[in-house]
Amino acid sequence: MKPNIGAGDKGTTALLFGRRVSKADAQPEAYGTVDELTSTLGLAKALCQQQYTREVIESIQKDLGIVAAELATEPERHEDLKSHGWLVTDQMVKRLEDIIVDVEHRVIMPTTFVIPGATSAGAAIDMARAVDRRAERRVVSLSVAGQLPNDRVAAYLNRLSDVLFALSRYEEASASERDRR
Repeated sequence: MKPNIGAGDKGTTALLFGRRVSKADAQPEAYGTVDELTSTLGLAKALCQQQYTREVIESIQKDLGIVAAELATEPERHEDLKSHGWLVTDQMVKRLEDIIVDVEHRVIMPTTFVIPGATSAGAAIDMARAVDRRAERRVVSLSVAGQLPNDRVAAYLNRLSDVLFALSRYEEASASERDRR
């Protein structure tokens, strides 16, 4: 089989299950933003001092593969995702809610506006949160256009921003004075 080298040179990309669309289309914009989020979380994970934070981030990165799969699939092919187990579920959203509660038991949350950058890890998680918020806006656009059958995708990304805010505060609170900026 010949490699797919150069297939996107004319500004198109393949969605899951085959159809090609413009790279400027709303779907590649959405799943591309999720890809950026996954990579940003990888940087954050590498900078984190707390094993708990690294484990939570890695589990989120795995979930984001499912999120990206949904975003890279045409609505009429959505059922095809089920056979692969690539659907965002209520349980995934609930797990994020449980993480928020858990982290809030580990650290006192601020009651005022937070300026990111107290630690490298905290700043990287806050950057991931900003990318997540952009991904959420892209997903809402797809939903409004009727291109995303599963409303749990937006719910997942919405909860994720809360998880990332809490994890950033946890990493900052756990950092030694030496690690603070």
